Amino acid sequence: MGVCLSKLPSSEIYSSDYLNHGHGNRSLYSLYSHIGTRPINQDSALHSQGFGMTDASLCGVFDGHGPHGHVVSQQVRNRLPLLLLNQRIDRLKSVPPNFDMDLKIWNEAIESSFQKMDAELEILRKVDLSCSGTTAVVAITQGEDLIIANLGDSRAILGRIGDNNNSIESVQLSTDHKPSLTKEGDRIRSMNGRVVGLKREPESKRVWLPNEYMPGLAMSRAFGDFILKPYGVISVPDVTHRRLTPNDQFIVLATDGVWDVLSNDEVAKVAWEAKTEAAAAKAVVKAARAAWKRSTHSIKIDDCTAVCHFFHNKHLNALV
Repeated sequence: MGVCLSKLPSSEIYSSDYLNHGHGNRSLYSLYSHIGTRPINQDSALHSQGFGMTDASLCGVFDGHGPHGHVVSQQVRNRLPLLLLNQRIDRLKSVPPNFDMDLKIWNEAIESSFQKMDAELEILRKVDLSCSGTTAVVAITQGEDLIIANLGDSRAILGRIGDNNNSIESVQLSTDHKPSLTKEGDRIRSMNGRVVGLKREPESKRVWLPNEYMPGLAMSRAFGDFILKPYGVISVPDVTHRRLTPNDQFIVLATDGVWDVLSNDEVAKVAWEAKTEAAAAKAVVKAARAAWKRSTHSIKIDDCTAVCHFFHNKHLNALV
């Protein structure tokens, strides 16, 4: 199913630039992760070229949170691809695929597999996942079709060449599921959950139980976090489709440790100016860590993980 990132000891970094070769001897995708200041890296990631029995590829990042967040992110990374394939195969048995219908099948398979994934986590008896969970953003490419499924506040962007010049520009492909968004906050409040910012960070809205200041979840959708599922935190992903054009060059999926300190355009520029496609993910994470250090003097640095997937061999930028 491709190379996956696993739990990282505090002293290690992990790069798969030398493992994933999707185009002859030249890798068109890479994964990289670096632990932050916490004892355990709770991020996980994957890339699968030739996804199952299809001509598709799959990549994803998963950002765990809570006491057992690393367990949840690894479980989702390991199980979600198989659930997704099984759900797609079940639907293909009854409907001959064509372009429009195949997109519909992918959409249904994604929504069903996310639901089944959360149900599996709920019966995971080894650890208490009432206050632990993970985000998930995954991308499926099949021919010229790009499908994004997002749950939580990890993010996917597209890097494309501008219509009127050769500069790279970013297009955000997913919406960060924050409780401050009107639609998300209204759903939570309608189910008696509370959306409130702490006094020390009033601008950062969090999700709380009706009568207690716990657990303070910073996102409105996630796998796990079962204490908040009766109060409006859901595991339903947003699924979107984009038809790729010749100007579309690559996608970057990353955890919020990257997006908290770098803009979409900054990430796209760093990925594009990396010396090779295989070095792009490491370059993005390295830039994010440098930004964290500038802003916090290394007191707090979040786990940073990125997956970069290029659609074509890029020509090396003259500035590199």
